[in-house]
Amino acid sequence: MAQTILIVDDDPAQRRLLESVISAQGYRTLTASDGKQALDTLRGPKAAGINLVLLDLVMPGVSGINVLEEIRPEMPSLPVVVLTANGSVATVVQAMQAGANDFIVKPASPERLQVSIQNALKMKVLAGEISRLSRKSDHRLLFTDLIAKSLVMRQSIMLAERAAQSNIPILIEGESGVGKEVMARAIQGASDRSGRPFVAVNCGAIPENLVESILFGHEKGAFTGATTKKIGKFQEADGGTLFLDEVGELPPQVQVKLLRAIQEGEVDPVGGAKPVKVDIRLISATNKNLQQLVSENTFREDLYYRLNVFPLNLPPLRERKEDIPELIDYFIRKFAAEEGKTVRGIESSARDMLTDYRWPGNVRQLENSVYRAVVLSDRETLTLHDFPQIVGIAGHAEEQNMVIDGEGLHGGGANGGVTAFDSDGHLRTLADVEADMIHLAIRKYSNHMSEIARRLGIGRSTLYRKVRELGLDVREAG
Repeated sequence: MAQTILIVDDDPAQRRLLESVISAQGYRTLTASDGKQALDTLRGPKAAGINLVLLDLVMPGVSGINVLEEIRPEMPSLPVVVLTANGSVATVVQAMQAGANDFIVKPASPERLQVSIQNALKMKVLAGEISRLSRKSDHRLLFTDLIAKSLVMRQSIMLAERAAQSNIPILIEGESGVGKEVMARAIQGASDRSGRPFVAVNCGAIPENLVESILFGHEKGAFTGATTKKIGKFQEADGGTLFLDEVGELPPQVQVKLLRAIQEGEVDPVGGAKPVKVDIRLISATNKNLQQLVSENTFREDLYYRLNVFPLNLPPLRERKEDIPELIDYFIRKFAAEEGKTVRGIESSARDMLTDYRWPGNVRQLENSVYRAVVLSDRETLTLHDFPQIVGIAGHAEEQNMVIDGEGLHGGGANGGVTAFDSDGHLRTLADVEADMIHLAIRKYSNHMSEIARRLGIGRSTLYRKVRELGLDVREAG
């Protein structure tokens, strides 16, 4: 999505010139003829969509400096590039002290404008990412840091906001890559434990013989190699939040100790003489069906009920397609700024293709795909060619128009398809399947018999013979 620039200049000819140049560079534009109109726009309904202000300093009435001084306290992160015919040091210093991000002396060349605008927008993205990372490292991530335009995601966040206000144990369920840890961090940031330790543990990545030591700690000499005393993750998280990712991977003997730690609020370090009290908020996550694991006797039922006091389901990306365009734009801005690339947007055809894709790896896969595209692209706009792996999968699916499910291989859509099984669930004969393939090929290639024969891998005369055997009119097919 193109970014919007507000052009503020009292000279109509200069406004039109700037609007033409900036529009040609791929940005959307709004205009204001004086400082008062600029302030009204920046405080009005269109303000949320403005990404940068190009501001003339010398205007009658409300000057550019006045505009800067008024909007800076209200919009500290909005980039402002000032324009003026007076390039004196005093003017530059005054503008910068008022909060300008850059300074351009009139007349400005299109190249100078483009560089200044790109740099200011990059700085805004980096500043926002630094702020977000700072909140993340300080354990103050907010729900507003999450992208959630879809109804299903907003509903999940509403539930999470309610749970954040208490100390209730939460179990976040969802496929890999949907953002379970990010949600857990936002819950911490909205709770009264905000700013305190947030300790994340991937239970599936710990060697089984070390799980107990890593979670609960150990004393010096407790086992071979324990040369020093080490506190466990429970004690690291004391006063804050412990996030147990992939909790369904915990071995049975550790599940017993975890249950006791939750019930009693204390842990037993390996080799320790007495238990250690801990005060933690527990958030667990899994991409497995824990109820099924309970029925299979691989996960303790009493532990399951202790963890699943407040279940929270995060939908897969394919069920929240409304979020995909905004996620794409966010990742483009983020990686373009981080990698020093000139990428500013994405073509609508590529955006539509990414939006329609099913994303089995969810948000993590989308992020990695955009990252790769931004790094390898030499253009300002990403295209279908920047996503060869996704295009290949989507293109193959569209070309073949086939899906595989429990009933077999079959076609869908307007072109029909070839079904491998009959209505009783048995395999159809090769002759019947061949007949369907010929019908499908005739429709697919619009009766061009040479192309049909080539695609089917048979001779043209053989094709005509089979068409006659099927009772088709040769002239109709030819």
